[in-house]
Amino acid sequence: MDAKKKTILIADDDMDYLFQMQLTVERFGFNVITAESQKEAEEILTHTKPDLAIFDLMMENDDSGFILAYRMKRKYPEVPIIIATAVASETGISFGEESEGERSWIKADAYFAKGLRADQLQREINRLLNLTS
Repeated sequence: MDAKKKTILIADDDMDYLFQMQLTVERFGFNVITAESQKEAEEILTHTKPDLAIFDLMMENDDSGFILAYRMKRKYPEVPIIIATAVASETGISFGEESEGERSWIKADAYFAKGLRADQLQREINRLLNLTS
């Protein structure tokens, strides 16, 4: 891995989506570490500090992404986290950081619906990493 490149951890149990995200984020010029589950992501975080993480909301559990974000923020509070989800399109349920209550328990820095265009994803990553695009 290139030591100068920022490293992004992507966790998602949908292998096709994970592979596509990995290719997309690598094209942006980042190193990518992938995890196929909440458990695997937690194991990676015991020995690796990514510069940014992108977690699927629903993996082994319906709230795997929230649990991962909470645990990662306890260990690496300064590392930005994006929650990627298809939950709104699948269930009609929406969430975010609009209310103080949601901000207090959702430990993510950004949210996006799966299917976000690559240029939008790149802008969001660059914004969270304070990079110029």
